[in-house]
Amino acid sequence: MPMTTELLEKYNVQGPRYTSYPTAPEWTDAIGPADFEAACERANAANRPISLYVHLPFCDEQCWFCGCFMKVVPKPERQGEERGEVEGYLADLHREIDLLAARVDRSRPVVQLHWGGGTPTYLTPKQADALAAHLVDAFRPAPGAEISVEVDPRVTTAEHLAVLRRHGWNRVSMGVQDFDPEVQELVNRVQPFEMTKALVDAARGLGYESLNLDLIYGLPGQTLEGFAKSVDQVLTLRPDRLAVYSYAHVPWLKKPQRVLAAHLPEGTEKFAIFVSGIERFSAAGYVYIGMDHFALPHDEIARAQDDRTLWRNFQGYTTHAGVDLYALGVSAIAQIDDVYVQNTKDYAAYHAACVEGRPSTIKGWRLTEEDHLRRTVITNLLCHCVIKKREVEELFGLASFDETFAREVAALPSFVEDGLVEPRTDEIRVTALGRIFIRNVAMLFDPYLLKRPADQPKIFSRTL
Repeated sequence: MPMTTELLEKYNVQGPRYTSYPTAPEWTDAIGPADFEAACERANAANRPISLYVHLPFCDEQCWFCGCFMKVVPKPERQGEERGEVEGYLADLHREIDLLAARVDRSRPVVQLHWGGGTPTYLTPKQADALAAHLVDAFRPAPGAEISVEVDPRVTTAEHLAVLRRHGWNRVSMGVQDFDPEVQELVNRVQPFEMTKALVDAARGLGYESLNLDLIYGLPGQTLEGFAKSVDQVLTLRPDRLAVYSYAHVPWLKKPQRVLAAHLPEGTEKFAIFVSGIERFSAAGYVYIGMDHFALPHDEIARAQDDRTLWRNFQGYTTHAGVDLYALGVSAIAQIDDVYVQNTKDYAAYHAACVEGRPSTIKGWRLTEEDHLRRTVITNLLCHCVIKKREVEELFGLASFDETFAREVAALPSFVEDGLVEPRTDEIRVTALGRIFIRNVAMLFDPYLLKRPADQPKIFSRTL
């Protein structure tokens, strides 16, 4: 994959990751609780399958690289299983579960349930047991549903995994980031390989069906040799899936990241680190999925890419397109019918809404017909690295793809010349190099970016 400094400077710009389209900065507070309730009614009438997301924001300590909505509650707060801020939040979450369950038709199949954070296993096993039992009773996952949890091996025990397994959890996603001790020290997340391996072995011993590991490239202190060693260690664990994310350095949004700026690999070095990961995972038999995931050929996500049913939402790549995604917890984002809605990030406001029995929706977006069209085009790029023009024309009743997207088509020769897109007339297909900069190709189809004033504050990370 040839890469020059000039190309990096041209394409390594700020851009969305497109876990939604339109992206969250476009959303408005004109969308509120009434819109959420109306969307729930329309979704019940359509009788689509359901995906559930639960946000558990608490962590023992701050990882400097983290871009998630989370809250550090010091360890002394956890003394005694059921005290303080965490227990209060869980009480509100239990209330919200009941409120949502009352709005959702129980005949609709729940095909996905995911706990994210924060650190979901920050909860004690007793707290996790109560929450899991309530969710399963309220929503009754369908046979074969994907039920998953994100875990931090530093705070997760075999008891946590056993409790969730008893309630039907069948997938685990573990944060690794990097096994290099120096990198771990720099990002304030010391997690020896042996600790991760022990939890992997425990999960497999309990019968979890799928294991995902998360890595991040571009972290401070990373080198080509060091990351290659981490990848080789990961391969000894043989996870079913891997997510290899580009470190999103956004210190203007996440102040803890400010301490990392002096140590970051940049430019061609960061590019080389990721390419080495692609080569190692591919050589080990993993299928490259989308822009930053890898999976063994038997995994559902690899099969979904093969049969073109792969989709993308706030949880990343998913095998379930055409579901309504409901979200529980502070800051949680839902995608229901033609509406995106987000819960408040304010804990006091969230508490008040749950106690009063109303949605805590703070903002959102209702998709237009053009939004649906462009979301499909962008999602096809991010999931399958191709836009088949005839398919889009037939799906949306377009007379001509090239006429509808005249501005975008006119801009494609530059991407072709730079080696990111293949020169074809019937489709837009990205190259191996273009896959790494696929966010840039997707941005071409996002007219909302053109409306942003040049002097607007930074909101996105760089594309590499």
